[in-house]
Amino acid sequence: AFSPDGQRLVSGGYDQTLKIWDANTGDELLTLKGHTKVIHSVAFSPDGQRVASTGYDQTIKVWDAETGQESLTLKEFDSGLNCVAFSPDGHRLAAVRYSGSSVRSDGIKIWNATPRQLVPPPGS
Repeated sequence: AFSPDGQRLVSGGYDQTLKIWDANTGDELLTLKGHTKVIHSVAFSPDGQRVASTGYDQTIKVWDAETGQESLTLKEFDSGLNCVAFSPDGHRLAAVRYSGSSVRSDGIKIWNATPRQLVPPPGS
């Protein structure tokens, strides 16, 4: 995923680490360690100051994009996660898990990013 200013990239994968890269030079800037299984999805916050990641270890992690420090871990699912995203204003964080080829009815969760509070599903 690109940072909002296009200057950095974040990647995650089978080695259970995230890497932040300089998008212009290809130089590795940071390696972030904390996941215990494959990382499936990464996203920059709209202000470029945070990175979110998720994967098969059933956690969502939020990191400081400058220091690489882990600032938050959420564990609300009982299976691996497929996608994570910040809201356009950066105040909320969403995660999705799939069951087969579709999203389960309980497969989408949204949190207020600070404080880490689960947001009720629409219509509840």
